[in-house]
Amino acid sequence: MRQTTSMACAALAAWAVFCGVAHAESGEFPNRPVRIVVPYSAGGTADVLPRIIGEKLSAMWGQPVIIENRPGAGGNIGAALVAKAAPDGYTLVSTPPAPLVINQYLYKSLQFDPERFAPVAVLARVPNVLAVKNDLPVKSAQEFIDYARKNNGQVTVATQGNGTTSHLTGALVASQANLNFVFVPYGGTAPALADLMGGQVDAFFDNISSTFRQHEAGKVRILAVTSAQRSPLLPKTPTLAESGLSGFDVSSWFGVVAPAGTPDDVVNKLNASIAQVLQMPDVKQKFIEQGAEVGGDTPAQMADFMKAERIKWKKAIDTAKVTIN
Repeated sequence: MRQTTSMACAALAAWAVFCGVAHAESGEFPNRPVRIVVPYSAGGTADVLPRIIGEKLSAMWGQPVIIENRPGAGGNIGAALVAKAAPDGYTLVSTPPAPLVINQYLYKSLQFDPERFAPVAVLARVPNVLAVKNDLPVKSAQEFIDYARKNNGQVTVATQGNGTTSHLTGALVASQANLNFVFVPYGGTAPALADLMGGQVDAFFDNISSTFRQHEAGKVRILAVTSAQRSPLLPKTPTLAESGLSGFDVSSWFGVVAPAGTPDDVVNKLNASIAQVLQMPDVKQKFIEQGAEVGGDTPAQMADFMKAERIKWKKAIDTAKVTIN
């Protein structure tokens, strides 16, 4: 009898453990830590924004949200890592446009298919700006375009490197305005901005968050923003569309995607949670300080947005005739 009772108790205990494990595995998402891979180095806007979001999501879910930097190859290394992860919502990538809508047109081969990610949410949009050196004899974007026409093939435009959004933004301007810039590639924003401040180059289509401080300090002059709407950081500065380039709308943006095959209910839960965080006043303020306008698109809206972005950036790449081996 005692042996039978012991066996029954052991069976009950094992069943309880099994039920506990099964409940944990099938419980409401998330029931364990979530990893967000950032395919760029720490410290930049691409890294700062998901850390702001991650802290809030962790408090909301009662689960750790781990930000993991995996830089390299224009964002391709981190994106490939997430593409191969389990499609369960516990490994995500937060990134600017490059690995999702640009790199497929620049690199001969990728270790992932950028069109197979499951869109989750656009965190923010950040416009580029047209910044010029202080002694360039122009006072507005329209005057800059006129000056570039009169000096066609002589105006130097700094870029963060071949194929970057700063380069491709300039290529789109050149295409639409029928101009011929001399693009000068640098190894990132810092050296390009340094030469703009030093007067070695004429202009730079840079991210607003990097150039704004130098503009405020009087070291460069921002003439226009590249987005469809004016930036809250520069409410008196017109857009390029207002300055004669009808319909011009180029912004960098930062989005979250999941591996292909992630269940819709998990994607929708992630999207709803992120949307809730983006509406928090302190989050909005932190984004504004980064020159970022909060997003909040649905997964379907993000999918449509990325399709349009691929078309736009492919046109810019074809115009600039950029390739990266």
